[in-house]
Amino acid sequence: MGDLYQKLYYTLFNACTDCVDALEEGEYARAHSILIRAQRSCEERYLSAKNRALDPEPSP
Repeated sequence: MGDLYQKLYYTLFNACTDCVDALEEGEYARAHSILIRAQRSCEERYLSAKNRALDPEPSP
């Protein structure tokens, strides 16, 4: 799970960097969109990994 958190961190950090760039350019809608996409992406990846960890192994 540690590797997952690292990937999620990088995803959010990069989105924040892109968001700051968009804000500096006055592109507020784009900044908003960047953050929402990153949030959704990380949430989906986290829940998917969590569900895989909770699923029992398939029967042979």
